[in-house]
Amino acid sequence: VQLQASGGGLVQPGGSLRLSCAASGRAFSSYVMAWFRQAPGKEREFVAAIYYSGAATFYADSVKGRFTISRDNAKNTVYLQMNSLKPEDTAVYSCAVSRQFTRNDLGYDYWGQGTQVTVSS
Repeated sequence: VQLQASGGGLVQPGGSLRLSCAASGRAFSSYVMAWFRQAPGKEREFVAAIYYSGAATFYADSVKGRFTISRDNAKNTVYLQMNSLKPEDTAVYSCAVSRQFTRNDLGYDYWGQGTQVTVSS
């Protein structure tokens, strides 16, 4: 599986961004897709994940109610809609795939290259 993340950028606090992660290779629909982020000087942390069919989603407490993860299996793409962005959301966001859900990044087999999100006035 190859993953290509896009959609990052500079946004003011309170603004919105939508990240996309396009997958190619193996059967995309059979994987759990997740987003992680890593801020400078900090460890990579779980942000959100979505299950095979899209019926189940999982979020970090810090983004719950502000971020929404979704997937389009026909387009082999997963999205992360980020609203009400805060400066503390600034990080490199990466998408990843796994055969089963976990919040631990060690459980993910394939990773995209990451896209920078900067929230600043």
